[in-house]
Amino acid sequence: MDFVEKESRTVEDAITEGLIELGTTRKNVEIEILDKGSRGLFGLIGAKMAKVRLTKKVNPVDLAVNFLKDVFDKMNLDAEIIVEEKEEGNYVFNIQGDDMGILIGKRGQTLDSFQYLANIVANKNKNNHIHITLDTENYRERRKETLETLAKNLAKKVKMTKKSIVLEPMTPYERRIIHFALQNDKHIKTHSEGEEPYRKVIISPVIDK
Repeated sequence: MDFVEKESRTVEDAITEGLIELGTTRKNVEIEILDKGSRGLFGLIGAKMAKVRLTKKVNPVDLAVNFLKDVFDKMNLDAEIIVEEKEEGNYVFNIQGDDMGILIGKRGQTLDSFQYLANIVANKNKNNHIHITLDTENYRERRKETLETLAKNLAKKVKMTKKSIVLEPMTPYERRIIHFALQNDKHIKTHSEGEEPYRKVIISPVIDK
């Protein structure tokens, strides 16, 4: 049941009865007062009941989870989605199951695509934006460590050769990892060039004047 209409002596009584029937709390519903009601003469004659409509708010996290489950079912992929709220408005969906390699794809491209779609579904027509990160088999942390190692190794090469190195196209998230990993190295500098999805990080030497 997504909504309920209730009548009672007062608006608050009607709201309370509606919340009980929906099995939820006030913060999870939108309340529309259809009629404030009236006490009538001496509280009896001509009294009119108050009437309200309570509608359950759509949970964006549930929308994203249901979307992914539906896609996984169509892929015949047996997967469980564990939701964790890291901080307000930021969620990690940890996907568990067998043969998760097919979900990760080449360099995480499939996982990134599902993440992009999940965020679109969750935030469709919503005023309060949330961000969802998809992960499986600790791929995000493993990829982060790989990129950090790559960045430091390439930085050494740039300092030795005094020549810039252009990396392969990366997502904004992965480019930030490269930039952050090298931000304290005074002998090199990094910047990004190109248009999405082909935007690349360039590691360049700092030339002493």
